[in-house]
Amino acid sequence: MADNSKITPEEALSYHIDPVPGKYEIVATKPMTTQRDLSLAYSPGVAVPVQAIADTPEAAYDYTTKGNMVAVISNGTAILGMGNLGALASKPVMEGKSVLFKRFADVNAVDIELDTEDPEEIIKAVRLMGPTFGGVNLEDIKAPECFIIEQRLKEEMDIPVFHDDQHGTAVICAAGLINALHISGKKIEDCKIVLNGAGAAGIACLELIKAMGAQHDNCIACDSKGVIYQGRTEGMNQWKSAHAAKTEARTLEEAMMGADVFLGVSVKGAVTPEMVKSMADNPVIFAMANPDPEITPEEAHAVRRDAIVATGRSDYPNQVNNVLGFPYLFRGALDIHARAINDEMKIACAEALAELAREDVPDEVAMAYGKKLSFGRDYIIPTPFDPRLIYTIPPAVARAGMDTGVARRPIVDMEGYQHNLKARMDPTASVLSGIAARAKAAQARMIFAEGDDERVLRAAVSYQRAGYGKAMVVGREQEVREKLEQAGLGDAVRELEVVNAANTRHLEAYRSFLYQRLQRKGFDAHDINRLAQRDRHVFSALMLAHGHGDALVTGATRKSAHVLELINHVFDARAQDGAVGVTALLHKGRIVFIADTLVHEWPEEEDLANIAECAAAVARSLGIEPRVAFLSFSTFGYPVSERATKMHLAPHVLDRRGVDFEYEGEMTVDVALNPAAMAKYPFCRLTGPANVLVVPARHSASISVKLMQEMAGATVIGPILAGVDKPIQICSTVSTVNDILNMALLAACEVG
Repeated sequence: MADNSKITPEEALSYHIDPVPGKYEIVATKPMTTQRDLSLAYSPGVAVPVQAIADTPEAAYDYTTKGNMVAVISNGTAILGMGNLGALASKPVMEGKSVLFKRFADVNAVDIELDTEDPEEIIKAVRLMGPTFGGVNLEDIKAPECFIIEQRLKEEMDIPVFHDDQHGTAVICAAGLINALHISGKKIEDCKIVLNGAGAAGIACLELIKAMGAQHDNCIACDSKGVIYQGRTEGMNQWKSAHAAKTEARTLEEAMMGADVFLGVSVKGAVTPEMVKSMADNPVIFAMANPDPEITPEEAHAVRRDAIVATGRSDYPNQVNNVLGFPYLFRGALDIHARAINDEMKIACAEALAELAREDVPDEVAMAYGKKLSFGRDYIIPTPFDPRLIYTIPPAVARAGMDTGVARRPIVDMEGYQHNLKARMDPTASVLSGIAARAKAAQARMIFAEGDDERVLRAAVSYQRAGYGKAMVVGREQEVREKLEQAGLGDAVRELEVVNAANTRHLEAYRSFLYQRLQRKGFDAHDINRLAQRDRHVFSALMLAHGHGDALVTGATRKSAHVLELINHVFDARAQDGAVGVTALLHKGRIVFIADTLVHEWPEEEDLANIAECAAAVARSLGIEPRVAFLSFSTFGYPVSERATKMHLAPHVLDRRGVDFEYEGEMTVDVALNPAAMAKYPFCRLTGPANVLVVPARHSASISVKLMQEMAGATVIGPILAGVDKPIQICSTVSTVNDILNMALLAACEVG
């Protein structure tokens, strides 16, 4: 998952320590509130499943977490590109791998770091833990020990054992190769293939493509000592010897002459433009060294416009990214209670990925990446955030496992299985990643109004260093510098653009503009000068109004109502102007938008209809098809109440307008969100639970949001200010650095 964005040590450490150390926690899936709950969970109730498993071991998949639990195991001898730093140092990486399992395939994973370099000790330890897990993911174990450990564990365990450094890379590489050869009109059995880097990943790539039809005599492997040829003795082992070629070539340069395919898992700069120039027509170049490829796409295309190039980097097209493989391989394997992950399952995964890349790319993926993607030389591998992966790849893996006899419990209803997989997809994650991708595409000049606040400054630095665009901070230069130094970000002051009334040449234009707007609203020239020169919220809004920035984020240091009042000196952001505040609540895989949380104090039915339209547009802008519910304490006329009348009338206003989204009301919140409660009203026009909730007044909206945030731990994005001419977002005073950054990204999305 490489990315070229700059990440500072301070940011990385802050991410891992706040709000609590580490990247995941254990959450109970059963109620634990009463004495009876405890009796069922432990003694005496637990004795019943214990006996059931003792009688029938397969029952462990029914009564425990075994069937959805993977062990992520390392000894830290080959951590990323950092080398042998030991078991304890590998823990952040293994925790990261564990949360990727959960994020992309809803697989529970636990990291286990083994403090030994003895393969026999590792083999014994992992084998003894077998009853706990449904699968084992080995990670960052150096070669050749990783080959020995994986092979022995495969032989001695009856659950899947998968070394991702080898096979994860191989599977994605194979998927890309299928499509690259499809585009170039070549067959794998006819291709001359050169591999550079004969470590764990390289050998796994070669073994898999040979299993897919590549001919042994057409494949030449190279390492740091040159070509691995028949008869070579220096630096050899049994795994390299298996791929020794009968060839006169002795160097990578010689091997590359006339080659159709280059696979690189070696080092930066290993491939020269001259080598690329010597390759066959339509050469396929997978330069997968991280963080820097063997040759960059720009360098390759400078000498060969017909080259199809992939790398391990996210800032280039065709990223060979392991996260496209391992979560879905394990998802499919676990769901058939597989005894192993075999070559047929890996090939099925690769073929399914290749086929998915050839299909039409859905709008939500295009929206997330800020561009239309279509199969071709720059799109041969699906993107990691494609929502179709979860219900496309595991079924292919499961079918291959069933066909090859490694499934303990075959899937009978494959269509039902696919529907269940779709339900596992967490829409909140795709929404947030989509916002980030669109913001990066927009490259907005973001005005951060409150440069005297450390949280705002840290968010501005993150915005700038993550490559989203230019961060412009309103504040005094000396104060900004001091606060950045206190935050351990002293070097960032050179990257940010610090703006204030003293260093801008536009102050007179700002004053004139503001005087024209406010001279008949009780403001004299002295008031205007004070506002333009001394109030950072007004100054920031003036910058935005004059095009001296593309978007604005503010509100972290002052109450939102007061900030909105100041912004209204420059923009028309009042209820009568069509402005609306919409807050997104993200909780347990669900997204609900609540409106109006910022502007309308006590809206009437026409206002409520306006709010619904604006909130529906916000939902759609984030890739969510809106289903609007007008909330009250009554449902469809009962109990009768004067206070519920406007919520009853608002849907009729939308009826007259003929809007193109689902809406219904009035109704209580349980009817709106709970399918069972909604089913009691068969005439309800909503086709599923509501995701846009229009509430009677701003105070009820505020109470609802804060209650969900404090009691349920919901993630809050907003209030999102919509219906204003320019992109402006207002944070709350309790916003974290990440909250402020999210609001900046939302504002940036409006620029794009």
